[in-house]
Amino acid sequence: MVKMTEEAPQESKPEEGVKSVTKDSKTKYGYDLFPERLGDSIKSSWKDMLWSAGPEFDRKKCENRVWNVAKTSPMVKIMMSALESSGCPVDLSRHVACEVCDHSVTGGYDVQNNQIVICQNTCKSESLVNGVLTHEMIHMFDFCRHNLDFKNIEHLACTEIRAANLTHCSFITSLSHGASYIGNVAKSHEECVKIKASWSVVAAHNVDISEARKVVERVFPQCSKDLEPIGRRIRRGSVDPVLAMYEKHHYGYW
Repeated sequence: MVKMTEEAPQESKPEEGVKSVTKDSKTKYGYDLFPERLGDSIKSSWKDMLWSAGPEFDRKKCENRVWNVAKTSPMVKIMMSALESSGCPVDLSRHVACEVCDHSVTGGYDVQNNQIVICQNTCKSESLVNGVLTHEMIHMFDFCRHNLDFKNIEHLACTEIRAANLTHCSFITSLSHGASYIGNVAKSHEECVKIKASWSVVAAHNVDISEARKVVERVFPQCSKDLEPIGRRIRRGSVDPVLAMYEKHHYGYW
């Protein structure tokens, strides 16, 4: 997902020591896909207006999904335990926000506010919320543990590789990305991770795909080996999330 690394939303105060920047410079890091972070609004399509009871109603439904997923998802429970054990406990009412976003995204991580955005207009199922929360909490965990600089393109590529590697790239997903076919099944996961991470870098850093891919290739060997805090690559439709939750104490997460 897109990383937003610049100015805080108007209602929130920036973290101590963080400098605010101009609105124009924020769009360089993906804020343009999250208009509420810029103090703007996004125009609803006629389909949105037909099927929606209004943004506030949609926000409340989104918030209910977030709470339900946090209570039931093994993956989200792992991430919340890992964050708390690392000194960065998650308060859902503070660290997760439901907002109207560009239709091309389902969520993102606003590093300046240390806040995950769930896109209420595109992330409309608990399954999607589960995926977005887990993915973005990996970025939150990396920032907590390693104080990543998301303006550094190699740092960004590394955390995107980790998120895709741990939670996103099943064989079916890699097929949909064009990363798999019969002749390269063994390489399908790796290629899916590289494609996913490269496009995330493009969205968040305003670079072309070839440059993003070069950065991803450069840091992939090291970053793909880091499986914390989940400890394994999660296969879609498997018992991996439950097994990972029971094994989290091996990493010191309770």
